[in-house]
Amino acid sequence: MKKSLLRVAAPFLLLAAAAHSGVAQIQPELTPAGNRSDDTTRVQLTLPPDSLVAEPTLALDSARLVWLQTPPELRDLVGDRVSCLDTEMPHVFNGTVMSFVNYFTVRNRGYTQRILERQNLYFPLFEKYLAKYQLPQDLKYLAVVESALLPTARSRVGAVGLWQFMGPTGRDMRLVQNEYIDERMNPEKSTEAACRYLRDLYRMFGDWELVLAAYNWGGGNVQRAMKRTGKRTFWDLYPQLPKETRNYVPTFTAAMYTLQYAKEHDLHNDSLHYQYPEATDTLMISGRSLDLRKFSAQFGLDSAAISKYNPEIRKPFLPETVRNYRLTVPACVRTELAVLDRNTVLDFCKVVVPPPRPIVPIAPTLLGTDSTSTAIAAAEKPEAEQPKYRRVRHSVRRGESVADVAERYEVSQAQVLRWNKLRRGKALVAKQQLVLFVPREAAETPAVAVATRKPTVPARLPVAVPPADAEAAVATTRPVPAPEATTEPAAEPARVATASSRSPRVARGTAPPEPKPTVAKTAAPLTHDSLPAEYIVRRGDYLTKLARNAGVSVAQLMAWNNLESEAVVPGQKLLFRAPTEAEAAAVAVKTPANQAATTSRTEMLPAPRVHLVQPGDTLYNISRRYQGVTVEQLRKLNHLKSDEVKPGQKLLVQG
Repeated sequence: MKKSLLRVAAPFLLLAAAAHSGVAQIQPELTPAGNRSDDTTRVQLTLPPDSLVAEPTLALDSARLVWLQTPPELRDLVGDRVSCLDTEMPHVFNGTVMSFVNYFTVRNRGYTQRILERQNLYFPLFEKYLAKYQLPQDLKYLAVVESALLPTARSRVGAVGLWQFMGPTGRDMRLVQNEYIDERMNPEKSTEAACRYLRDLYRMFGDWELVLAAYNWGGGNVQRAMKRTGKRTFWDLYPQLPKETRNYVPTFTAAMYTLQYAKEHDLHNDSLHYQYPEATDTLMISGRSLDLRKFSAQFGLDSAAISKYNPEIRKPFLPETVRNYRLTVPACVRTELAVLDRNTVLDFCKVVVPPPRPIVPIAPTLLGTDSTSTAIAAAEKPEAEQPKYRRVRHSVRRGESVADVAERYEVSQAQVLRWNKLRRGKALVAKQQLVLFVPREAAETPAVAVATRKPTVPARLPVAVPPADAEAAVATTRPVPAPEATTEPAAEPARVATASSRSPRVARGTAPPEPKPTVAKTAAPLTHDSLPAEYIVRRGDYLTKLARNAGVSVAQLMAWNNLESEAVVPGQKLLFRAPTEAEAAAVAVKTPANQAATTSRTEMLPAPRVHLVQPGDTLYNISRRYQGVTVEQLRKLNHLKSDEVKPGQKLLVQG
């Protein structure tokens, strides 16, 4: 079969070969110049516009467009100036650099002029630390690219400060970052940290162009790109870098050129407000709070002046937890502090915190038993807040269907199916547990029986006081001139409830005796708004807290209770008023003989002879507490050479 096909196809194959060879032997016609008319070097091929072979027309990028729009004379001038820059930093001139030069000098001249206003304020500081770490002085222009010389600048990714440190990098450079202070915004500390970081990057790469790229992108990223591509220079790695890092080095070169040739581009004028360094001093703040607004007002400064000198402070105050913080202040503050007392000024400028609200007492409950307060609250709950349905569990009997269960509990079959996630038409199984919700009106509720008793509950729960203390509190209250106000029927339930909460024996009795007219007035000091005249120290109490809640001073509590220190123990009885004759005599029996004269006084005790220094006390504050006592007298009585006092120190306040 194959041989027959070959015989048939052979003549056709021979004819095709002969025709092809004849075409190849035809000579092309020659032109009068002796050239062939079909020479491909002179013939231009025209392809249709939609041809895939045709090269598409690419749109020019912005840098190339700026390069083409810039006059050639200006391009040559800028290129000559850039090539003549005497610096160790990169200064390659190309279209990208020219586009940023045009941005700084033509398109956004106001932005460059604001940088020129702050240039004289920060460049001397940069040059100081660059010389300390033996780095090129032109690295100061890096802060222009990063933050435009704004110490409080913050990028969208979280970089902060003049040198735009990220949080982890700032902590690696030992810059403090907490709720109150962020040293990335401190010009001096962040500049020194940036110099150390740039020095480490140069030791890593040995090329300033790569150092700038690593400062923007990260040293690890640049190292991985070099390892992946095998390239060792910035311009070789240029296609592998992110867009922001590509423009970083050209922007640096353009900023360096613009600030050095600002006069040639007429960027300076008389309307600019140039800033220069001012004479400043430091004030050590440690262990005390400081309200910066009060401090500024004390010395006649603007409210934002201290924040201007200390941009790293994130709030308008410093807390007591700050240790050894150097607050930068203008030099005028130093002269005024030399005249005034430093501790007095700082005490006046400390943060004033409002006292905490008293703790509302909670009704006692017994674990494992039903709480009476819970039952009372449930009884007094309005009817609208009571649940309308109660949950019932039903055990299916043999032969029982969904319809039977729904009819028994007076609900619909759809509700039974939905509550138990049952499929319609599926038979129930014996002993299957079903959940149903029955209206509460048809259910038996034990709460009804409780609600019928309607016990009386006082509007405010009194502070639990032992019976002896309650009697003492009653005895110390002043008599009421209008006894008929205490005999009204409306006050009867409140007195009974208060007496029952104080004494269990009265609650169990059948009828408590009629209280005296002064009893109704004793309930006022026992509320949560104030403390009783006598108080039993509880666990967790301390003298400063009790004095603050009672509205008295710690010194008064120590004098009234004859205390030598602020230590109190649970179960100790304290007086919150001047002791009476009987109480003073009782205290005199318990105290040593050398203190009997002090505890036997019947009237308001005068200022004690010894003052125990509290945290935040100064000689000025102590002298204000005692009438007729001055700071000079305190120094002489206690043989003090300075105004410094420490917490826990005992001072004589009377000779």
